[in-house]
Amino acid sequence: MSDTTQDGAIATSVRPSPDDGLTPAELAAKYGLSVSGARPGLAEYIRQLWGRRHFILAFSQAKLTAQYSQAKLGQLWQVATPLLNALVYYLIFGLILGTREGIPNEVFVPFLVTGVFVFTFTQSSVMAGVRAISGNLGLVRALHFPRAALPISFALQQLQQLLFSMLVLFLIAIGFGSYPKLSWLLILPALALQFVFNTGMAMIMARLGSKTPDLAQLMPFIMRTWMYASGVMFSIPMMLKDKPAWIADVLQWNPAAIYMDLIRFALIDGYGTENLPPHIWAFALGWAILFGIAGFVYFWKAEERYGRG
Repeated sequence: MSDTTQDGAIATSVRPSPDDGLTPAELAAKYGLSVSGARPGLAEYIRQLWGRRHFILAFSQAKLTAQYSQAKLGQLWQVATPLLNALVYYLIFGLILGTREGIPNEVFVPFLVTGVFVFTFTQSSVMAGVRAISGNLGLVRALHFPRAALPISFALQQLQQLLFSMLVLFLIAIGFGSYPKLSWLLILPALALQFVFNTGMAMIMARLGSKTPDLAQLMPFIMRTWMYASGVMFSIPMMLKDKPAWIADVLQWNPAAIYMDLIRFALIDGYGTENLPPHIWAFALGWAILFGIAGFVYFWKAEERYGRG
């Protein structure tokens, strides 16, 4: 567009832009732009996670393989570590302190080993969750993917490690007179519920640990306290039979004790329903749903803040 000035020169004027007067939000909406790294909706986030399922599985397997790559015994430590822990607890608590009082030896040994293996599954998932974001900042900042893939991968890694250990646990149970039977199939739903619970816990701890690095130093003390309160190396009802009943109820209903008792009941002959709290399957399902959903939503809420600052 041009105009002629008084001296005969031609002056040009700029045509007004159709975007003049639009706010940044209106411009973004007009051209289909979105904020880089913005948190997607919950349904879209779940869809993105499902699309990364092969990455989640491959990442967990790679972490599992690399965990003991520098040790001469390699992957044997996956089984040897909890077995050695169980041996130490048997010597201290079973023989010296007498926590196996009232439990036959053929029941106490698989009872103890089951407790150590199953609690280690939860303990390792929680501890790995604390460092899921803070320990992988390079990956978080370099690639765009749903950050929940990391704590889920670490929980899946611990599940795979437990499955290796379960083979040894089955041999121990058989060696002490608990032979395979239909009740062993109950181990599958019990482990599935525990995995959902562990994953929710890992996501909660991943968000907390992403902003509070010191949490990784505090968690071993919290997990040790949780272990002693969950009846890993003793029967809660027998040890607290002289205490108010509500104390034993509270300890037996905590999720770690719930999942241990379910697997002990399924696996060990002589560990009957009298050792279980009432409505144990309902509690196992409730803990899994509560922490699985709450942990996932809690982690998703801070999706756009991971790896920043």
